[in-house]
Amino acid sequence: MTLGTGTRVRHRTPANVQAFGAASTALRPALESPRRPARVLAVFPLGMYLEIRTEDEPSVVAVVTGEATRLPNAMVLGDPLPPASAGDEAAVGDGCVEIGRVTVRVRRWWDPAPPLGPVGADRLARALPRFTEICEASGRRPGLPSGGAGAMLAEGCHRGSLATAITAAEQLMGLGPGLTPSGDDMLAGLLVALRHLGGSAGVRRAVWLADWLAATVAFDAGTRTTPISATLLHCAARGEACVDALAVLRGVAGRRPLEPALRRLLQIGHTSGADLAWGMRTGMSAVLALGGMTAVRTAQPSRAL
Repeated sequence: MTLGTGTRVRHRTPANVQAFGAASTALRPALESPRRPARVLAVFPLGMYLEIRTEDEPSVVAVVTGEATRLPNAMVLGDPLPPASAGDEAAVGDGCVEIGRVTVRVRRWWDPAPPLGPVGADRLARALPRFTEICEASGRRPGLPSGGAGAMLAEGCHRGSLATAITAAEQLMGLGPGLTPSGDDMLAGLLVALRHLGGSAGVRRAVWLADWLAATVAFDAGTRTTPISATLLHCAARGEACVDALAVLRGVAGRRPLEPALRRLLQIGHTSGADLAWGMRTGMSAVLALGGMTAVRTAQPSRAL
């Protein structure tokens, strides 16, 4: 009632708003399942994270604009982000994501782990020192100090020592501050490089190592790190990566210029890009070592990485 007039004011309930996005195929199981409740974990200017109340993976969906880093668990919107705050209710399933009164439906899918194609070991041997030079010149450094679990992981991968690599991976998970700790980003870069470059170069030992590390990471991530980072590690275990990391892999393989792709990757976050680059570079070097390439002796991991 409006005071003093006796006139009833009718408030119309806002209608639901339809929006559309391009979703990673990593999200297909979650999006094509029956509708399940979720909650908003965090909101940023270019994206937000939703956690699905389920034990399945991926349990976290990134809803981002076209200007954001396209993560392997992302749905990319063609419209502005829906209004939301951390803690808000949401839902995922039945082919869409619901945030408040906005329903985002999948218009198309994109692949976060596209085939790289054959890559010669000689190509990797030439790309490795150039990769290192670009990282050193950028001034961007990983978030963890040199040595420690990172050095142990690199040593284990180069020697093909499963016990050493798994021990180091367990120590790295969740190590470092932030929504995606540095140790997790380093592991993600390593897993993606071992799987893609090892498979493309025909180094079966590298793929075997990636399989075992992936199993360890997938088993432990849910209890060792943040939900957001755990989901990204599950993606990396399957060879799925952000678009910027995929571009670097194509640069290493000679499918596109390496330097601009690697520079874009290095700029992600405070240290996330440098952490991913460390893992990818370590994986590349390990593929060469496990493949018996003598060129790797002159391109060991540098202090900058």
